[in-house]
Amino acid sequence: MNDVSISTPSDKPIYILAIETSCDETSVAIVRDGHAVLSNMISSQIDVHRRFGGVVPEIASRKHVETITVMIEQAVEEAGISLDDVSAIAVTQGPGLVGALLVGIVAAKSLAMALNIPLIGTHHIAGHIYANQLTAKIEYPCMALVVSGGHTELVHIESEGQFKLIGRTRDDAVGEAYDKVARAANLPYPGGPHIDKLACEADEVVAMPRSWLEADSYDFSFSGLKSAVLNVVNQSKMKGNEPNYPAIARGFQESVIDVLVGKAMRAVKEYDAKQLLLCGGVAANKGLRAELTARCEAEGVPLLVPPMEYCTDNAAMIGAAGYLKWKQQDFSSLDFNAHPSFSLEGWSVS
Repeated sequence: MNDVSISTPSDKPIYILAIETSCDETSVAIVRDGHAVLSNMISSQIDVHRRFGGVVPEIASRKHVETITVMIEQAVEEAGISLDDVSAIAVTQGPGLVGALLVGIVAAKSLAMALNIPLIGTHHIAGHIYANQLTAKIEYPCMALVVSGGHTELVHIESEGQFKLIGRTRDDAVGEAYDKVARAANLPYPGGPHIDKLACEADEVVAMPRSWLEADSYDFSFSGLKSAVLNVVNQSKMKGNEPNYPAIARGFQESVIDVLVGKAMRAVKEYDAKQLLLCGGVAANKGLRAELTARCEAEGVPLLVPPMEYCTDNAAMIGAAGYLKWKQQDFSSLDFNAHPSFSLEGWSVS
C-alpha cells in the first residue's frame, strides 16, 4: 500500500482519476463516488493499426506515451476540478498488452506519488462489468456476459465485487472471430461493426454450425465456426463465384448469437441471477443486443447494457471498478507491476 494517510469525511465526494491503456485506446476519466462520470477522454488508435489488420503492441505503447499526459490534463479540466481534489488514482493493471499497461501504470504511480494519494490497480474485465454501474443499479446475485476483442466469459457475481468465472472461450474470443471473418470478406479492421452491418442487412442466410461443447459446459469455442466460414468462402471462389458475403455474415452472426444468448440465459436460471449484464466491446453489436433484449423480456430477466461509449475500452469503467477497492480501503503498493493475464477472481474485493 502507498504510504498515505486517508481521512476523508463521509459526506465528501470521492473523485477517482482513472487511467486505461490496456490495448489501443488511451483513456483518462474522473469518476465521482463510483458512478458519476465528470469526464471520460478517449484517444483511439484504430486508424493507426488499421493498415496492419490488427493491433501492433509496440506501436500501441508508443502512442500511449505520446498522449497520456495530454489526456490527464484534459480529463481534469473537463471535470472542473483540480488535481488536489483527486482522492485516488485507479489504473488498469491487467489483463492486456504488457507494454501498453506499463505506460498507464507508470503515469498512475507518478501521479499518486506526487499527490500523496492512494493507488488502485484495477482489473480490466471488472471495469467492463461495472461500466453498467455508471448508468444503472446492479442487483446481486447477477450474471455478466463479457464479450470483447480478447475475452468471452460468463461471470457470476454473488455480491458486490465477488467474481466467479463459470465459462470462458477455449480458443478465439468473439471479437477475434469477427475480425478474422471480416478479413476473409475483405472488410477493414476492426471487423465487428462491418460484419454486424452486413448481417443485419442480409436477405438470405448461409447456415453455419453451432458449437455448444459439452451439455453442461458454459465454455465457448469459435474456431470451428471461423473455419466453416472460410470453407464456404473458399468453395465459392473455387467454383468461380463471388461469395455471398452478406448471407455468410448473417449465418456467422446468428451462430455466435445463438450460443452466447443460449448459454447466458441458462446460466441466469441455474445461478438464480437477478440481472444479466452485457459487457465489453462486442456489447455494441446490434444483433446481439436485439436478441438478448428479446430473450430477456420474454423470460422476465432484467438486462443491463451500458451506453455505447462505455462498451468499448474507456477509463470511466476503471473508475467505477476502482471505487470498489476504495470502499474497502484496499490499495496497491507503488511497486506493483503490470499483469497481462490478471485473474478476475483473484482481484475480487475482500
